[in-house]
Amino acid sequence: MKIREFVIDDYDAVYALWRGTEGMGLNDIDDSREGIARYLKRNPHTSFVAEAKDIIIGVIMCGHDGRRGFIYHTCVACEYRHNGIGARLAEAALEALKDEGISKAALVVFSQNKEGNDFWEHIGFTMRPDLNYRNKALVNLERIIK
Repeated sequence: MKIREFVIDDYDAVYALWRGTEGMGLNDIDDSREGIARYLKRNPHTSFVAEAKDIIIGVIMCGHDGRRGFIYHTCVACEYRHNGIGARLAEAALEALKDEGISKAALVVFSQNKEGNDFWEHIGFTMRPDLNYRNKALVNLERIIK
């Protein structure tokens, strides 16, 4: 198994992995090939895939705004979970953020995604009970939730 940077040529395999992952929330614009290409162009060295026998078995999207790092759409194929792959992906992304001068990272996990929440807690991400997460769609997004 190897970890390497996520490039747009990985999109079809990554998207299939996301679509097959319970608890993953996607939308038709940001998670389209064009949306992911735009994200990777802005953050070329902070997102990673895990490969086993040339098959993508895990992914983490990570980037920053110059001040804070943000992690999105992290998953590992079910049959490969509990082998440290998610932790290795997170470690690669966090090291890449540090290399770019970023000192703190944040992420959002659906409250009903117990496995995802347990994973992030296990690797040291804490809840912020003092914050309310808010967002506003600037265009109509078709939500795709697994």
